[in-house]
Amino acid sequence: MCRLFGLTSAPRRVRATFWLLEAPDSLSRQSRRNPNGTGLTVFAEDGSPVVWRQPLAAYEDQLFAEEARDCESTVFVAHVRYATTGPAELKNTHPFEQRGRVFAHNGVLGDLKRLEEELGEYMDLVGGDTDSERFFALVTKHADRNGGDVGAAITTAARWAEENLPIYALNVVLATASELWALRYPETHDLFVLRRAAGGPHGGRHLEHASRAGRIRVRSGALAERPAVVVASERMDEDPGWSNLEAGELLHVDASLSVVRSVILPEPPRHRLTLDDLGESAAAQAAR
Repeated sequence: MCRLFGLTSAPRRVRATFWLLEAPDSLSRQSRRNPNGTGLTVFAEDGSPVVWRQPLAAYEDQLFAEEARDCESTVFVAHVRYATTGPAELKNTHPFEQRGRVFAHNGVLGDLKRLEEELGEYMDLVGGDTDSERFFALVTKHADRNGGDVGAAITTAARWAEENLPIYALNVVLATASELWALRYPETHDLFVLRRAAGGPHGGRHLEHASRAGRIRVRSGALAERPAVVVASERMDEDPGWSNLEAGELLHVDASLSVVRSVILPEPPRHRLTLDDLGESAAAQAAR
C-alpha cells in the first residue's frame, strides 16, 4: 500500500526535514517495502509547487535524499509508492501537478477507458499510466467548470467515480500553497488527521513524526512555536489527537488552518472492487 503524508502550517512557512522510506536516523537505512517511487512537494515563496520525484526507492538516489533533507514551505505533500497501476517510471510517480495544485493517491480505480472518455480533452493533462493522475485530471476538469472551487470539484469528481467506476480505494491528498484537502473512501485504507497546536499536546515541543513502519518521517523545530495540521496514512506518533477520517469524509484545511470535515460519499461504492478482483500482484500490493 502506498503511503500519503500532508502537512500545512499556512500562512507561515516552516522548515521541515524529511526522511523517506524507513530511516531511523538518516536515509542511510531504508526499507524496500515501497520501492516503486518516492515524491515530495513543497511550495516556493511565490506559491509555485516544487516537486521532487523519482521512480526508485529513496535509498537508490542520494541526490533525492539531499534535496528532501531540509526544505521550507507552507504546505508539504509526500508519497511513497507501491505500484498497482502503471510501471515504476517517473511519469507514474506521485505527487502529480496540474494548474499549480499537487495530488497524491492511495488506492485503485477500475475501468480507466471509461474515465478517459469522461476526461475528453483533459487527457492532455495526463502524462503517465496511472488511475491516480487520471482522477486528478477529472478533479481539475470539474474545478475549471465550477470557477476553481477545489473542494466542490473533489466532491463532484468523487461522486462521478462512485457512480461509474469500480473502486477499491480512493484516498487522496490535494494541496495548493495555502490549502489542503484529503478524502478517504471507502473504509478500505486509513487516513488520519491531527490538528496540532503550537508545541504539541504538552507545549514547547518540536514536531517529529514517524509512521509505524518508518516509511515517512518528518521533523520540524519551527512547529514548537507554530500550529499545523497533519494528514497521514498512519498515526505517526503517540499524540492522542489523531483521528481517522470517516469513510467518504472530505477534509479541508484553509489558509488560516481552519478545518472543515464533511461526509461527501455516505454510501459504499456501487461497483466495489475486492482483492479477488485485482490481479495477484496488485492485490498483494493493495493489501499491504
